[in-house]
Order: sequence, then C-alpha cells, then structure tokens
Amino acid sequence: MRRLAGVRALAAPTVTADYFDAMDPDEQAEWVDSLLGRTTYEAIDDPNYVTLLDRGVSRSHPLIEPALAAADRHAANPAWGIEDIIGHGTQLGGLSLFGDLTPALQSMLPIQLRHRLESAKIIPDAGHNPHHLLGAMTRAGVNAAETAGVRRRTFALASTTEDDSPHDGAPTSWSSELDQLTAGVSGNVATPRLLLVSAGNSDQNRFGNNDYLAASDHPDNEVESPAQAWNPICIGAYTEKDVLPGGEPGTPLAVVGDLAPSSRTASWSSHWPIKPDVVMEGGNWVVNGPPPPMKHSALSLLTTDHRYPLRAFTTVGETSAATALAARAITELWSDYPELWPEAIRALFVSSARWNAQMRSHLPVNPGKGHYGPLFKRYGYGVPDMERARRSASNALTLIVQDWITPYRESDSGGADHVHNEMRLFELPWPVEALRALIAHPVTLRVALSTFIAPNPSEPARGSKFRYASHNLRFKLNRPNEDRAAFIARISKVEEEPEGPAIDENDGWTFGRNRRDVGSLQIDELTCPASDLARRNLLAVHPVAGWWKTRAIPDPNERSVRFALIVEIDASESNAELYAEVQAAIEASNVAQAAV
Repeated sequence: MRRLAGVRALAAPTVTADYFDAMDPDEQAEWVDSLLGRTTYEAIDDPNYVTLLDRGVSRSHPLIEPALAAADRHAANPAWGIEDIIGHGTQLGGLSLFGDLTPALQSMLPIQLRHRLESAKIIPDAGHNPHHLLGAMTRAGVNAAETAGVRRRTFALASTTEDDSPHDGAPTSWSSELDQLTAGVSGNVATPRLLLVSAGNSDQNRFGNNDYLAASDHPDNEVESPAQAWNPICIGAYTEKDVLPGGEPGTPLAVVGDLAPSSRTASWSSHWPIKPDVVMEGGNWVVNGPPPPMKHSALSLLTTDHRYPLRAFTTVGETSAATALAARAITELWSDYPELWPEAIRALFVSSARWNAQMRSHLPVNPGKGHYGPLFKRYGYGVPDMERARRSASNALTLIVQDWITPYRESDSGGADHVHNEMRLFELPWPVEALRALIAHPVTLRVALSTFIAPNPSEPARGSKFRYASHNLRFKLNRPNEDRAAFIARISKVEEEPEGPAIDENDGWTFGRNRRDVGSLQIDELTCPASDLARRNLLAVHPVAGWWKTRAIPDPNERSVRFALIVEIDASESNAELYAEVQAAIEASNVAQAAV
C-alpha cells in the first residue's frame, strides 16, 4: 500500500449474517459472551416496553434474559404455555432489543439498552386460531400483558391472515379490533395504545427472476388483514442487503434501497388509509437458476435463536423482521420523550420517513401529485429517520402540539344529523426574521396530524370512511396574504368532502388531498420561498364527517378526542438559525402565560 500510494481507504471485509449463522455452537456462544460484555441493561424506574403479540419469547438466551422478566410472559389463553416452541417470537425479541446482530457483533462499541420486553402469546403452539377469533385472541393477549400494570408499551403484531383477501383496503373484523384497541375503546383498560402490525409476506412462488416489482404491485399481493387498520402503524419492508458470500452462485433479486421482495403492497383506491405507513429492513431474495427466487441467510438479518445453548443465532427476514426493527426504533424514540402521547409518537415516527433515491427513481423528472401513488402503495412514507425524529438542528426544527377537540354538537335546528362543533387554530411561532433573511431560498414545511378513531361496529359502515370512523380531522394552512379573519371564514365554509377523489387545489402541497386526507394520520409537505412561509403562520385543525355526527349518537358535545400535530420546517443547507428564534419565541410565550 505504501509503494502504490493508491489506497483511498481501509475497511473491514463485509461479513453477512450467514457467517455467524454457520458457526458451531461453542463459537457462537463466545460471540454472545463478547456482545453481552459490551451491553448495559440500564436500570430505569419506568422503562418503555416492546410487547410482542406472537408465539412467546424464550428467556434462556443470555441476550434476552436481562430484558425480559419472568413475570412479563403471558398467554391469551391461560391453558397455553408461555415458552417459545416455534422460535418466531424469540427471533423478534432479539431484533427488538439489538436490531440486526450482524453489525452489533462486529462493533467494539458499548451498547446501552433502556427498554424492556414483554411477551403475550396469541398463537397456539399447535394448530391455529379460528378465523372468527383472531381479533378476540389479540384482545386477550393485550389484556394479559396489561395485568402487569400501567406501562408505556409498543405492541408489535407480526401476524396476518390471507383469509380476508381481497379486502381492497376495507375494514375487516380483525382490523376493526386493532382500531378499537388502539383507540382505547376495547380491552380491559380504557387507554390509547401504540400498536405496530406487519404488512404480511408475499408468496415467493408467484415471482419470476425479472421485474419483481410488477408482481409486488399486483392486487393479489395486497397488504394482508389486519394491516389495513387505521390506527396502528403498518410496517412494510425494503432492503439494503445485496452481498452474497464469495463464490456463491446467484444474484440478489432486489436493488439496494428498493422494496424487499417479501413485502406486500396496497392496491386499493385512494379513499382508504395509506398502507404500509413506513418500511424497514426485511432482507432480500437470491436468483439462482429457474424461478422462483429463494431466501438466503446472507441476505437476511441475524438474531437470537430460541434453542440456546444448542444454537445462539439464527436468521430472519420479511415484514416480521421489519416490524421488530420498527418496534425497537419507535420505543427508543418514546424513551427519549416519555411525556408524549401514543398519537404524537406515531406522528413523529411516520413523519420522519422519506423515500430514498432508489425509491424516488421510479418518479418522473417533474412529478405531480398523481405520480406519488405507486410509491405510497409500496413504501408508505418511506424509511424512518430517527435522527430527524429526535432532534431539531439549527436549520431544521419540529413543533409538537398535543390537544383535545370536540368535533360535533347537536344541531340548533334539530336536523337529521349533528353539526360541526369547533376547530383548533394555532398561531405558529415562526422564525419570521430568519425566514425573511432567506428571501427566496426554498424552505420545506411538513405537517402531520394524528388521531385515533373509534370504528363503527356495524357491517355496512365498512364501505365508507365517513361511516366507519368516529370522527375525521383535517388541517389547513393560511395562504401568504390571508389574514386571520379571512382564514377562519374560508374554513367555516368548507363543505363536506366527497366520498370519492377530491379536486385538488393548486395550493403548493406536494401530495394533495387525495393522498393526505385519508385515515387517521394525515401527512403532507410544501416547498416555497422562505419569505412566503413567513406569512403563513396560521394552522387550523377542524372536523369533517364521522359516524359520531349522526343523530344515532346522543350528546355529541360530550365526546372529545385527542390529536397530535407535528410541524417541521427544513431550510436545507442554509445558514438560518431557525431553531434559536423559535425557542426564544416559545420561552417568551411561556413566561407571558406564567405571568397571567
């Protein structure tokens, strides 16, 4: 190297999951001991928990035992055992704590774990749950876990059914149960819950060796029930794994950064919620000879094996692995901000996601609102960025609002339905001086509105988003030259949304109403000159129709709901000190309120 002087950098050779998976048990145990010696399970009085609704989790593994108390393993059916016989739950448990073990084993850096595990077995060791009891068993698992007391839990469900397909995005009995559990209207404890669900896995026998995205986008490959539920976060999969061992025949099927072949997609019309919400690493498949493509341990994630000490490591992938990784990430985020509601954590996590360059390569050069549909159906909002979710830099900031609203009230005229009751108007503490100094520099505003709807239990309601959801909320931003009075007057005149596609205004929003105003989580962004954004500081949250608006609901004025609003400004590479000015404005406002 010294003679040639042509070496730009030194890097360790790429080691894939199959390297550790192929080791004999004694060597695997040595690697476990090494990792365990670098890991600290922090003693925290009120930790966050990942609660796995699966097949149980084994405590015999040294990496899991310190994070999973013996009393924190439960079963939906008291007659079932709590041990993991199959192995799937223990695999997800390892990922929920450490993520993919392949890079963790190769690093010499210390690891600190602040969250803990819970296990609620909802799938029997032999046979399966009857289809009509899938929702009931999930509810029983949640109830069993919550006997341990009040905790901040991230429930993770990596189980789906193909028996409800095709559902075309419409609610099913299982997805409705998840919506009820998340909203806190089902279960023994009446509390909102944070719940993740996998998108479901593709059948590799349907794939060839060519354009796998065409097979992924086919309606037969739609997201499986209950992943179309409104309130839970649906997790799909993408992949960055494309390295096979040296001399290994075959090539990876998916391109780095694109959809994992195992991930199902949404094929339904725009009036149902966007699913999946985000994508996480789910591994890749290998093309080696005639179809179908095959799974390969080198293109999978490394995790804990339930048979320890016979085996310490095993490989896992698909949307189950992606869901476990998402549970880990969102639980770490909630550990940073324990005071936030589940609605706010959901919005922060999903809104942090972005499409990477490979995903965006499927867009035309100058995309319009209608061009984003295929990306939403495959990747949701993209890959979460936890640094973006956690921190506000000097030139990028996030404002978080948690509030209540009473959407409807009885009509003064005694009409057939109730009427809209109130809206929430927020005067945002924009960094006006910093934005004006940027003049025409482009600034991106991103808004996320999150609420948990209570589903209508009647079967006919499943055909309409307005009859299924208890309430629907929307957000509006004032225009550059629109003052407070004109803005309120415009919103007050808003008519009911059409059931089908809406006519989008030329309002600068990137995604538009047809992609934004669906489900219980709405996200959109706009990019405009900084000087224009300085004049757009009024944001309203207002109701549209829901089944609580009907006369069948007595005393609508007593039905208040929570919502979270996440507002992000990003000035890109400019030198604007956005955060400092907003922080000063908020501190001044807090001092003024305290004085009052």
